[in-house]
Amino acid sequence: MQESLSLWIKGARPRTLPAAIAPVAVGTACVSVEANATANWSNAILALIVSLALQVAVNYANDYSDGVRGTDDKRVGPLRLVGSGAKTASAVKRAAFLSFGVAAIFGLILALLTSLWLLVVGVLCILAGWFYTGGKKPYGYFGLGEVFVFVFFGVVATTGTTFVIVEKLTVTSFTASLVVGALACALLAVNNLRDIDGDTLARKRTLAVRLGDKKARSFFVSLFVLALLAIFVLALSYPLALLGLVGLGSAFTPIRRVRSGALGGELIAVLSMTGRTQILTAITLSIGLILS
Repeated sequence: MQESLSLWIKGARPRTLPAAIAPVAVGTACVSVEANATANWSNAILALIVSLALQVAVNYANDYSDGVRGTDDKRVGPLRLVGSGAKTASAVKRAAFLSFGVAAIFGLILALLTSLWLLVVGVLCILAGWFYTGGKKPYGYFGLGEVFVFVFFGVVATTGTTFVIVEKLTVTSFTASLVVGALACALLAVNNLRDIDGDTLARKRTLAVRLGDKKARSFFVSLFVLALLAIFVLALSYPLALLGLVGLGSAFTPIRRVRSGALGGELIAVLSMTGRTQILTAITLSIGLILS
């Protein structure tokens, strides 16, 4: 029983969870700079549950879809439940749907508490999460995965968190979402760079495969530049947002390793470092906004 639970936890890929926590943290912090806003802080907790459930659902869905296609047969990196034979495809599919269901339930509660328009956003999030690698023509196989991550785990998750707390969209949360989205993309970018050889053989044309090794590395670096620029834009109105640079500074090591040509398994540590950079940047940027 304990071994089975351990497998499910590994299959949920906990190292990717910063991508779900960061937008909620930053989106919540953005509320603090809104003057005369009535805030419902308990909705932030519901937003966090939705975000975490969606991230886990996407991870299980990817495991299932890539596993049944044989894409994960020679995968480097974290355990793949279906590809390794640790769990059956049907069991992993059920886990994905269960996680999507949790996100849907708490998303419905948020919609009822705030705006029914969130139902549309929620449906789009779930569909985008499944069809990333699921369905007959998954868009993740055509180099569009980073677009999904930037939009849904960056812009939508960050601005959406602010919205469910104060029930309005703000320029601050949108600008901050660019930081979050860029770093979430960096996680996927280094993941796809690690898997570039296996994905090429499996005809999974991720953005890394389409760009090629050299340009994929440059793209990874450019995402941190985007995050840097967005922080500077925030600092024009809220100077203490520059505290976000303290967290972003931890990107130096993963950038150096990617630029030095790290390959395959060598990039597993870089993935972990990138996740750490994302959460540290989210924390320090959030502190800066709150102190503003």
